[in-house]
Amino acid sequence: MKEHPYHQDKEDMKELVRQFQNLKAGRSHSFLDEESFEKIIDYFDDVEDFTQALEAAELGVEQFPFSSSLLIKKADLLIATRQYQQALKILNHVELLDSKDINLYILKTDAYLALDQQEKAVVLLENALEMFEGEEKLELLFELADVYDDYEEFDKIFDCLKLILEQDPNNEEALYKICFWTDFTGRNEESITLHQQIIDDFPYSELAWFNLAAAYQGLKLYEKSVDAYKYAVAIDEKFDYAYRNMGDAYIRMRKYRDAIESLEKVLELSRPEDVIYEAIGHCYDRLKNFAQARFYYRKASHLNQEDSKLHYKIACTYINESQWTTAIKHLETALQFYRMQPEYNLAMGECKMQLGSYKEAIQYFSNVVRQRPRNVSGWEALIRCLYYGEFYDEALEQVHAATKMTDDKPVFTYYLCAVYFAMGKSKEGLAQLEKAMNKSPRLLKKLIELNPAVLRSQQVVDIVARHKRNKSI
Repeated sequence: MKEHPYHQDKEDMKELVRQFQNLKAGRSHSFLDEESFEKIIDYFDDVEDFTQALEAAELGVEQFPFSSSLLIKKADLLIATRQYQQALKILNHVELLDSKDINLYILKTDAYLALDQQEKAVVLLENALEMFEGEEKLELLFELADVYDDYEEFDKIFDCLKLILEQDPNNEEALYKICFWTDFTGRNEESITLHQQIIDDFPYSELAWFNLAAAYQGLKLYEKSVDAYKYAVAIDEKFDYAYRNMGDAYIRMRKYRDAIESLEKVLELSRPEDVIYEAIGHCYDRLKNFAQARFYYRKASHLNQEDSKLHYKIACTYINESQWTTAIKHLETALQFYRMQPEYNLAMGECKMQLGSYKEAIQYFSNVVRQRPRNVSGWEALIRCLYYGEFYDEALEQVHAATKMTDDKPVFTYYLCAVYFAMGKSKEGLAQLEKAMNKSPRLLKKLIELNPAVLRSQQVVDIVARHKRNKSI
């Protein structure tokens, strides 16, 4: 029989349950001691038969009225069945019998939270902390952190986790949690100090190195962040989250090749994710390797087919290569998700304009202006398109509208100048050029981009030269 202890335990449990049923029915039964009642309660609790578990607890308490463990089990079941006030009455009684049982405080906390009495839970736990040491104190600190979370006292959650780590620097749960709450509360400097102290004592704690790196990252100290992540992955070469965050830090530093290397390591260590593929695509995009960027954006899109942004990004790689027709196909897909999305309309308008379909382009640019009436780039695109399409009267009207909506931005004075010249109104054009040069001479390039031939006019050259002389004086 000793070779099958599990089978023996099962048989013993069956016998205890049979005796309990006999007790309930008033039939003869063997004596059930306090420990037997505890086992019977646990058995019914495990199979989620709370009715019989509660009956066992009540019978047990009848026979052993001063058993704090049976009373606590009964209170636990009352909380599970949402009988919070009854549970609190029992727990108050337990406190008189045995105030050193940590479960008393944890269950009371659960009851207070269920009754939306967070303040009482906080006071209870803060007082209880003075009564316990070691593991039990840590358990109460975790409990208090959860109460503060429920109470939305987020800085106090950080304080609890910090206290835990000061007592138990290798506590994994606290190390995992404090990383999130450091970022959430912005207490990066304190986190740096705390984790540097932990690392001094435990230099091979990869979680401490990771948290130190994340805190540096939160302060935008990306080089220090990367150095700390490197220590984390040197200790644990399969630490995929460290590689992930390192990739992000490299992107912020514009070290795109290093970022790609880190992010590819993430793909080796964990299941494929669209955000990782997208980030690698972004790096190749920045390196102007548009074919590779597309490759990774497509991989991301296969994993997240509802993300219109990925189709837009693929289209942008084609736009960068002046492949307007192919770009349009992907923009059409993106626009099926969000028809009035300004960026998508702006890109589609650009493609249509480059292909000479000015009227269609005007429609897309008009959508942008309607969605973002104070955005300068939308108005610029619309006016350029009207100009290139030789719709000068409409261009003139839209320049005035843009000037009004964007608080008289100087760029539109240059555009007004260009439109007047195109309409053959040189006098008005020169007057606007004079005005524009007074406002912002550096934006002269906007006029030249729109109409390079304007520099053939001696009067234009004279105005530009005069302003340059005045500036040098």
